[in-house]
Amino acid sequence: MTSTEDVTAEGSGSVELGARIKQFRLGRKLTQRQVAEFAEVSVSFLSQLERGVCGASVPTLSMIGKAMGLSVADLFSDEPASHHRVLRKEERPQIKTASGATKFMLTRRPLQNLEVLEGAMAPGGTIGSDSHTHGDSQELLLVLAGTVRLSLDGTEYELNVDDSIEYRSSSTHGVTNIGDDAARVLWIISPPSL
Repeated sequence: MTSTEDVTAEGSGSVELGARIKQFRLGRKLTQRQVAEFAEVSVSFLSQLERGVCGASVPTLSMIGKAMGLSVADLFSDEPASHHRVLRKEERPQIKTASGATKFMLTRRPLQNLEVLEGAMAPGGTIGSDSHTHGDSQELLLVLAGTVRLSLDGTEYELNVDDSIEYRSSSTHGVTNIGDDAARVLWIISPPSL
C-alpha cells in the first residue's frame, strides 16, 4: 500500500461509495489497473475499495476520481443516473481560452456515459492544439455555425455548417475558426474523458 492509500473508517458508506466508483469505472470502460496506476494505488486496494471492504483518504479519492474525469464530490453524488437533469444556459460551466474561444459544458456532472461540449470561437479562435489529447474515447465534432479547420494527427480537415467527423480522443486534435464570422461547434464524447 502506498502512502496515498491512507485508509479511513469502514461502514455502509464505504459499500455505497465503492459501488459508485465501480459503476463510474465500468461506464468509462476503464480497468482497475488503469485507474490504480493513475491514482498511484495498488489494484488490490482499488478492488477492496470498490467492494466496500475499506475506505480511502480524500487525496486518494481525488486521484481515483481524476482518473475517471470526476471530482471527489461526483463520487459521493446520490443523484441517480436516470434522473432528468436540466442545465440552464446561464449555469453552464465554461472555459475561456486566450485565443478567442470558449468551451461550454452541456452535460451535468457527475458524467455518466456521455460528455457534450459546445465551443464558440471568434475568427481565428482555436480550441485544442497539435498536441492536445485526452483519454481514448470516441469523439464526434459537429459544426453548428461558421467554417473551421480540424487538425487531426497532423492532417487538416475543413468543415462547414452541418459537417461532422468522428475520431479517437487519443488522437492529437485542435479546431480553428478559419472563417470571417463566429463559429460554433459541438463535441460529443463517449465515454467521458475531459
